[in-house]
Amino acid sequence: MLLEATKTLKIALIFTVLGGFILIYYFFNPSTNFFLPCPIYYTTGFYCPGCGSQRAIHLLLHGNIIGAFRFNPLMVLTLPLLIYGLGITVANWIFGTSYRFMLFYSKLFIFGYFGIAILYWVLRNLPFYPFNLLSPSG
Repeated sequence: MLLEATKTLKIALIFTVLGGFILIYYFFNPSTNFFLPCPIYYTTGFYCPGCGSQRAIHLLLHGNIIGAFRFNPLMVLTLPLLIYGLGITVANWIFGTSYRFMLFYSKLFIFGYFGIAILYWVLRNLPFYPFNLLSPSG
């Protein structure tokens, strides 16, 4: 009985946190509200690989995939992997299992992804076509 109550509380906690996150990003546009700006862009003027992600999440929650892609294509393409990996982690936490998303444990994937992120970081800051299309634009 105590085990079931613990699972129920964990599930309620997940839905509360996830629901709060979704509500905030659904109802408040990050470009016009209280959201913090990117500290890298704020201090250097260069876009980091995550710049535009908050606005992209806002647009995704409104069903605007193309608009989200224009703000941060790397994040939009990576989001399904992150959601799946987070889902496995949350399920392990709730049910006491130890399943793993083996892709996240592959050295080739880890180094490859970070290599892509660094390349994306450099390319999105180049001021000429077609690379200027990678910068966050509204």
